[in-house]
Amino acid sequence: MTIDSSRRGFLKTSATLLTANTIALEAEPIPQQTPPPSDRMRFGIVGIGMQGTNLLSDAISLPGAECVAAADLYDGRHTHAREITNNPSLPVTRRYRDLLDRKDIDCIVAAVPDHWHKRVVVDACNAGKDIYCEKPMSHTAAEGFDMAAAAEKNKRIVQIGSQRVSGVVFGKARELYSSGAIGDVEMVELTLGRNDPTGAWEYPPPLDLSPHNLDWDTWLNDAPKIPFSPERFARWRCWKEYGTGVGGDLMVHLLTGFLFTLGWNEPPRSASALGGIVRWKDGRNMPDLHTVLFDYHGVPVYVRLSLGAETPEASRFMGPKGIIEVSGSQLRFSPQRGIETRPSYYSSSFPRKMRDEYVAQWHASHDAELAHEAVLNDTVYRGNGEDDGVLHMRNFFQSVKSRKPLVEDAVFGNHAAIACHMANESYFRRGPVTWDAASRSIKSS
Repeated sequence: MTIDSSRRGFLKTSATLLTANTIALEAEPIPQQTPPPSDRMRFGIVGIGMQGTNLLSDAISLPGAECVAAADLYDGRHTHAREITNNPSLPVTRRYRDLLDRKDIDCIVAAVPDHWHKRVVVDACNAGKDIYCEKPMSHTAAEGFDMAAAAEKNKRIVQIGSQRVSGVVFGKARELYSSGAIGDVEMVELTLGRNDPTGAWEYPPPLDLSPHNLDWDTWLNDAPKIPFSPERFARWRCWKEYGTGVGGDLMVHLLTGFLFTLGWNEPPRSASALGGIVRWKDGRNMPDLHTVLFDYHGVPVYVRLSLGAETPEASRFMGPKGIIEVSGSQLRFSPQRGIETRPSYYSSSFPRKMRDEYVAQWHASHDAELAHEAVLNDTVYRGNGEDDGVLHMRNFFQSVKSRKPLVEDAVFGNHAAIACHMANESYFRRGPVTWDAASRSIKSS
């Protein structure tokens, strides 16, 4: 009796035995009928830039949702908000506080640069307004706690805009993991790459942008005062003075999906980062290549982000019973037995007589048990095409009405943001960092 002594051959043979079942996932349908006036959601939006355009479009697509007013420091976006809402008389202003003072506004949707998040969220909560705030929750670790405290003090609904947690694909990943499909997670890999100027935030500034139609000094907020710069206005994610780089733009999506899937709600113990400005040497000070190894209570979580090589967005959860991998609108569950299904290829190093004896003993001990083992098939789950952003906005509006808690509330959003800040601090400090819960601060290891 002989066996295949080549590991490569063994793996190739095993792979041919696997087939994949495909299952379409269905989300809770969004009602299309217009609700009565008493159930309508009247909101104001602060910031109508690129993401604000998406949020405003998503919000008004929901039955009963109405944009009452819009605020932005750039006048061109006042026109843009009126175009999106198809309302030429929509009230617009440069002062977001004007929206907070209005009694006919139920809640606020905010899509402002990261260095504005704390001010808008805290002011909204103190004014008695619920608020949807774009990710990442904060610009620094300390700010997140102030925002969460304002939400708690004023009993306000605060939802952070990482929409993966409202999508059906990550919902299925969470269901599979909680059912024990892969056992206890042993490692997580999170990856995403882009490879074009727009993906690297080299956005074209508005053609008419000037100090006459933009309140530049106010836009700078607490950042260092510098002369008017159209590039910094449009490409603010490139600079740490206003943004949080690939950490706050891309990593936070991966982290929220990972935390939601595993049912965790905590910052990591530590982070160790490497990276640099490799491709986009355009004056930015945030890295365009960022790799991080986090420690979540002993579980390694590896993150790789690149703006110089395009790769799919993927979240891979590995355990002793298999792998759950989410990529885009698809989830693949690959079960694994974790046991020997044939004699060990190591026995190829035995003399022939010993090898034959070992193989005979192996089959005598295992064949009866293996005969009852089911064939392991991969299962692929596909989303139904519903936009996660619309679902996320719907969940926010429903929570504003019902006062029921959200998944991605201020506490959850803060924990995800802390991980991003730790990744950035490790990069800039050129060494590992740890989270000190007692002082609520990031320490160098």
